[in-house]
Amino acid sequence: MDVVGINSEEQDAIFRVVAAILHLGNIEFAKGKEMDSSTPKDEKSWFHLKTAAELFMCDVKALEDSLCKRVIVTRDETITKWLDPESAAVSRDALAKVVYSRLFDWLVDRINSSIGQDPDSKYIIGVLDIYGFESFKTNSFEQFCINLTNEKLQQHFNQHVFKMEQEEYTKEEINWSYIEFIDNQDILDLIEKKPGGIIALLDEACMFPRSTHETFAQKLYQTFKNHKRFAKPKLARSDFTICHYAGDVTYQTELFLDKNKDYVIAEHQALLSASKCSFVACLFTTSSDESSKSSKFSSIGTRFKQQLQQLLETLSSTEPHYIRCVKPNNLLKPAIFENHNVLQQLRCGGVLEAIRISCAGYPTRKPFDEFLDRFGILAPEVLDGSDEIRACKKLLEKAGLEGYQIGKTKVFLRAGQMAELDSRRTEVLGRSASIIQRKVRSFIAQKSYISLKRSALQIQSVCRGQLARQIYESMRREASSIRIQRNLRMHLSRKAYKELQFSAVSIQTGLRGMAARNELRFRRQTKAAILIQSHCRKFLARLHFIKAKKGAVSLQCAWRGKVARKELRKLKLDARQTGALQAAKNKLEKQVEDLTWRLQLEKRMRSDLEEAKTQENAKLQAALQDMQLQFKETKELLMKEREIAKKVVETVPVIQEVPIVDHELTNKLASENEKLKALVSSLEKKIDDAEKKYEESNKLSEERLKQALDAETKIIQLKTAMQSLQEKVSDMASENQILRQKGLSTTASRVAEYPQTPDAKSMANGHFGHEEPQTPARNLTTEFDSKAKRPPIDRQHENVDALIECVMKDIGFSQGKPVAAFTIYKCLIHWKSFEAEKTSVFDRLIQMIGAAIEDQDNNEHMAYWLSNASTLLFLLQRSIKSDGANSVRKPPPPTSLFGRMTMGFRSSPSTVNLTAAAAALEVVRQVEAKYPALLFKQQLTAYVEKMYGIIRDNLKKELGSFLTLCIQASLLHFCLLLRRECCTFSNGEYVKAGLAELELWCCQAKEEYAGSAWDELKHIRQAVGFLVIHQKYRISYDEIIHDLCPILSVQQLYRICTLYWDDNYNTRSVSPDVISSMRILMTEDSNNAASSSFLLDDNSSIPFSVDDLSTSLQVKEFSDVKPAVELAENPAFQFLHE
Repeated sequence: MDVVGINSEEQDAIFRVVAAILHLGNIEFAKGKEMDSSTPKDEKSWFHLKTAAELFMCDVKALEDSLCKRVIVTRDETITKWLDPESAAVSRDALAKVVYSRLFDWLVDRINSSIGQDPDSKYIIGVLDIYGFESFKTNSFEQFCINLTNEKLQQHFNQHVFKMEQEEYTKEEINWSYIEFIDNQDILDLIEKKPGGIIALLDEACMFPRSTHETFAQKLYQTFKNHKRFAKPKLARSDFTICHYAGDVTYQTELFLDKNKDYVIAEHQALLSASKCSFVACLFTTSSDESSKSSKFSSIGTRFKQQLQQLLETLSSTEPHYIRCVKPNNLLKPAIFENHNVLQQLRCGGVLEAIRISCAGYPTRKPFDEFLDRFGILAPEVLDGSDEIRACKKLLEKAGLEGYQIGKTKVFLRAGQMAELDSRRTEVLGRSASIIQRKVRSFIAQKSYISLKRSALQIQSVCRGQLARQIYESMRREASSIRIQRNLRMHLSRKAYKELQFSAVSIQTGLRGMAARNELRFRRQTKAAILIQSHCRKFLARLHFIKAKKGAVSLQCAWRGKVARKELRKLKLDARQTGALQAAKNKLEKQVEDLTWRLQLEKRMRSDLEEAKTQENAKLQAALQDMQLQFKETKELLMKEREIAKKVVETVPVIQEVPIVDHELTNKLASENEKLKALVSSLEKKIDDAEKKYEESNKLSEERLKQALDAETKIIQLKTAMQSLQEKVSDMASENQILRQKGLSTTASRVAEYPQTPDAKSMANGHFGHEEPQTPARNLTTEFDSKAKRPPIDRQHENVDALIECVMKDIGFSQGKPVAAFTIYKCLIHWKSFEAEKTSVFDRLIQMIGAAIEDQDNNEHMAYWLSNASTLLFLLQRSIKSDGANSVRKPPPPTSLFGRMTMGFRSSPSTVNLTAAAAALEVVRQVEAKYPALLFKQQLTAYVEKMYGIIRDNLKKELGSFLTLCIQASLLHFCLLLRRECCTFSNGEYVKAGLAELELWCCQAKEEYAGSAWDELKHIRQAVGFLVIHQKYRISYDEIIHDLCPILSVQQLYRICTLYWDDNYNTRSVSPDVISSMRILMTEDSNNAASSSFLLDDNSSIPFSVDDLSTSLQVKEFSDVKPAVELAENPAFQFLHE
């Protein structure tokens, strides 16, 4: 590039553009989020896109939009259209093509300008090197253009060699006969003639956007069906054959239209013209010529034809010389000559035809002066200075030649006569050369003697110089040996000194290291002593802090007792308001019943209204159809009457003398026409009235539907309000009763004037019954307020808060068992929460678990809570036993996962008696659970299922990309049954092949890796097996559900049977009787079954039960589990150590 005048900056820009073109070719596209959109396929494609934008120095987003979008400019607005992946790939190739074309044109122009051709020069020497005639297995638009060039050049060769030669014979006025030769003008007319040539038809096809290569081929067949140089292959639909001068060539038209189009996309032009790189912007500058050219259609074929015409005009204005290159063999090896191949090349190049013409005419011609100058030595006597024509004739007569011709300015000889004259001339020149050689040899011998004498003198001088040099070399060697001895003695002395120095340094290093180690040992001992002292001081300070903390806690307990007594007095005042709340509750219940009755009445009215509306709509539609039929019939009658009237008018003879007009018939037709118009107008009015009534009924039904929905929401709000009031009343009543019973139990031993009363009934969990005591408790409230300690409600809430705060942290495992589950279970056993009629501990725990598993993406966190929940569920399963009394209050179990989860938030909170002494209990023991405990077990089971499903879904997402390498499992669950194009015979065979590979892998893999993966695909295997069965219309419904697909549901089978279609053999699906029976069963199942999913596997629950969980745990003893450290130090949780 430096040679042709391209500087370094331009070279860098050229390499930048070429690299950007290569990166563009590596960009691949995939489907985008929107329909018929595209986006780069993966990170690799994005990398190449960004690299290409960086090399072009343009915006990455703009480059992506220019490839994936197309802007359509209309008269009113500008529309941006997305391109599908195939169109985006075509746009990418178009951009690379136009950039490469502009760069190539720039290089050609720059090289031509750097060559420095003089525009005023009268002479030019040029070399034209083209491809030869091409005929491959697949011939496209490139071979078509190359062969057109060869046809043009062959015509020029014919005109230059054959026609010019015969015209020269005529010009010289010699006797000759016309020689025929093959002219290919008809082939050129077939290709480039306007307007009916192949190139013209190709440009015409490119102008129409809906044209294809098939329509182009059909146009060629119709236009040139009778042309002798054009033929259509028998087994091809879009190919055509042209009989060239060198042979027949069959072209394939698949890419003719795409390769012939020559245009630049506006988005590409705007993007690259705005590039920050001046070189790229220079390549895409928009001139006035290009803007005018862009408005017209331009094609590669037309441009190629114009350039070829310019080339031929240049060749016609010069004197061409032809060089035919012949390839001796196809092996590209030396010393191998293939006669048939060479002969074919000579025939294709027109050489054999030229030889035939030359042999038939006068191949050798010489002007008179050149002929006499060359062959005058054969007869020097004829060169007497007279006429040249007479001298040439005498010379030829003396040579004895016959058949030659003498023209006006030249001598024309037959083939071989020039060789004969040359042989005679060679003999004369040989005799003359022998005389010249004799004289030359004598001169050379004399010159050799003189040079030999001079050489002897030179040899003598060289020998004397060699002797002198040997003496000088011996003197140099002696001086060198003395210098070597001196340097050797110096080296030995230096080596001895270095060894002595190294020994001294080694001894010093050892001494210094020993001193440093002693210093390090002393520092370590000092640091250890300081560390021991610090730990001792820390221990003493900790003891002092614990003593101070105990004193502060005692002070806080006394103060809290005082505050609790104040709260107790407030609670007693609130207990007196229970009667008012109960009245409000009864009033709300009455309102709920009234609203429920109104809602049922409204539902009945709405159903009656909908039935009446449907009946009225049906009547209106029937009336509308009848009116439309009547309108059509009347319209047809009117048309028939008009036709009859026209025929009558035409058939009635006209008498000029007495014109007769049938007034009755015309009046009758006019009256009928008026009636029909009136009927049509009345029908249109009725249709409009029916449509208005239909819209009014729709509006009325929508308003009533809104009213019914509002009534339902009000009822739900009233129910929730009534439930909250009921819970408050029950809580206050229970708290009041507990406080009274507690006052009696604490003061019974001190009051002697009151008679002894029977003890209040106490339940097993420490809660008191609802029976009123017989002692006057009100007189003892002052003494109870003064001496009672902290209320049990506050103590319970503090303990539950401490438990939840500790468990919310990741307290880990002990002996391989979750500490949180063991701690919760032991606290519930100690507090006797399983035996309580009402308690809020379970609700708090459920809310705590629900809040803990909100981070569903963290599998480790979810696994930790799954282990705690499953362990706690196992402990509950072993401990809880339900009796008949509890089963009466237990509601029916929920039928779904959502129902079991939402039931946990409907239980009413209550207090727990925490004053019962903690007995020494076993780790796991049987208790009689009440309804809150059983409900907590169901809720915990639901959360175990939920956490298991979340972890399973997360693992499916992580493993999905690996499983799709074997089979596309995600597509099987949805596309196979929900998309018609996938429910085909060929798709079933494809999936069956993938399942076969997966089965082979499952058989070869170990059990720990494969597991039950093959059994999990049983739905897919049966569905694919049904798709690939032949003759489905002969299979009965019993054979399908019992033999072929026993696992699939009726909905799944019905969906597969209705969507199935055979894209290979066009076979039928199952018989209509089977489909009708499936439809009947689906209707029955829709009334009974809870789910009608069409998925292949719609079971989202855990694949095991609570009993399976209990039996699967290998270690079932929890006595060695250590409690949490935070709760172990709390005095209220000392029972955890037992």
